[in-house]
Amino acid sequence: MKQLRFAVLTVALLAALGTQAQEAVRPDVGKPLQAAQDLIKAGKYKEALAKVRDADAVGNKNANEAYLVERMRIAAASGAGDMEAASRAFEALAAGGKLAAADKARMAESIAGGYYRAKDYTRAMQWGQRYFKEGGSNPAIRTLLIQSQYLAGDYAGAARELTAEIQAAEKGGTAPGQDRLNLLLNAAAQLKDTNATVFALERLVTYYPKKEYWVDLLSRMQRKPGFSDRLVLDTYRLSLATGSLSSAADFMEMGQLALQAGNEEEARQVVDKGFAAGVLGSGAEAERHKRLRDLVARKVAEAKANQAAAEAEAKAAKDGDGLVKLGFARAMGGDTAAGLQTMQQGIAKGGLKRPEDAKLHLGIAQVLAGDAKAQATLRSVGGSDGTADLARLWSLYAKRRN
Repeated sequence: MKQLRFAVLTVALLAALGTQAQEAVRPDVGKPLQAAQDLIKAGKYKEALAKVRDADAVGNKNANEAYLVERMRIAAASGAGDMEAASRAFEALAAGGKLAAADKARMAESIAGGYYRAKDYTRAMQWGQRYFKEGGSNPAIRTLLIQSQYLAGDYAGAARELTAEIQAAEKGGTAPGQDRLNLLLNAAAQLKDTNATVFALERLVTYYPKKEYWVDLLSRMQRKPGFSDRLVLDTYRLSLATGSLSSAADFMEMGQLALQAGNEEEARQVVDKGFAAGVLGSGAEAERHKRLRDLVARKVAEAKANQAAAEAEAKAAKDGDGLVKLGFARAMGGDTAAGLQTMQQGIAKGGLKRPEDAKLHLGIAQVLAGDAKAQATLRSVGGSDGTADLARLWSLYAKRRN
């Protein structure tokens, strides 16, 4: 955290001395205060504080003299790091009722910064809150407050402030700072707050997408109670799309699951990508990888040979499940235009066994095709077994992709 500057406070003190010079200030008080003022300008805060004490030692001070002593004390003490003295001076001035609101905020800012530099984070936090209570609006003090809360162990307070700041940035059309999102992620981890963790991760993958963030977010989603095993392949699809699918075991499992789902072309693409990346085809499991590639090639050939029969069967069915499945397989295999059209025909036909799955798959296909309707489709997906969660994450991915 940068040191807070005292120049503004010093200028305010100069103005105060000038405007109140017409009121009686005895030389015994005024001279040491003037010397303190000069020392503050020179950055000699401890010497300035000693001069303030000299002025304060003068007996029978009138109200104006006492006021000026405390104003000078707060500037000198803040610079010297004597935050107890600065705090007492502030309270004395505030109680006197002569301080303008802007002066109160400025002084609270100075004291908050002093406590922060002294690593007294609890009091820095308290004075940061006091600053905003006095009407301050400096974003640097918001940062100081949040960091003080975190460092003082007030993780819940830091999380509240960070969440509000992040939401305000998004509402204003600005990307939240990556440092703020990471700090919220750390605070949430300390609190073991799953909701806050997911909130931070979702924005990190939206604004600052990294493989590690996606891995964490997808892993958390799959660990949620009630997440259905049938959605594992859809999760792998998002892992592959975001570049977070990396192990040979994951490429192998995704390829096998795609085959089992009847998406032979998709299985071929997955396996080919694994070989192209050097993840498959090497190591102790190299022969097993090659056997899967050969199996996929055979299944692709069989699917092509049976394509006409599969289409006829899907069209003749009473429900639209067959058309949705066939269209999705086509879309995931690369024939997106025909695949999307077939899927939409199946959804319109109705009678679907799992309508939310159908909408999720349509949304995924639309995302990968660059279809502008994808977001609306994904927003329409419901379900408590993971379909809605997956749709939300695909929507986040789509925002960054477009």
